[in-house]
Amino acid sequence: IALPTIGMNNANIDFEDKDIQVLITGVGMVNTAFMVGRYTVQDFDLVLNVGVCGTFDKKIILGEVLHIVNDTLSEMGAENGNEFLTYDKLNLPGDYQFTNNLIRNFALIESLNKVSAITVNKVHGNDSSINMIKHLYQPVVESMEGAAFFAACNNRYENYTQIRAVSNYVEKRDKSKWQMPLAIKNLNDFLINFIGNEI
Repeated sequence: IALPTIGMNNANIDFEDKDIQVLITGVGMVNTAFMVGRYTVQDFDLVLNVGVCGTFDKKIILGEVLHIVNDTLSEMGAENGNEFLTYDKLNLPGDYQFTNNLIRNFALIESLNKVSAITVNKVHGNDSSINMIKHLYQPVVESMEGAAFFAACNNRYENYTQIRAVSNYVEKRDKSKWQMPLAIKNLNDFLINFIGNEI
């Protein structure tokens, strides 16, 4: 279900009759891309990227577990005065938008709300930058790893996707409003149920 590693970031878990390998990449797209590229050396039935995220949508309840089906490297581009040119306008090779790939149907994953995400190095906490990014990409959530994970899995695995629980709203930074323990609990509960009943 996850990725094999060596050393402190590695855990091989036997859950009933299931062999689950876990990779802890660390925070950020560079760590994620490096760790997945460095340590994925075998095939898997399913590869999941799991974690927390912030949401731009106030209708989403904090703690909700979501299925991220597409993700964008939102900072790839260029400034042109006050205008931000997205990567597709630069006529350069390479991708900046990625999607999941699931050829197998999992009922519990299908039961989750499907949303679009952006992946960032700097999480948003300023009204003007939030409004700009919403105008450019209409994201529902943001994380610091998701698109890098999709890019690393692209053309390598047949079944991979991203599951995240919402810890906070994307707004001026105020950690007193965050629900990180709830998000982690709900994510863990989902994964235990998923592993126990669908793997």
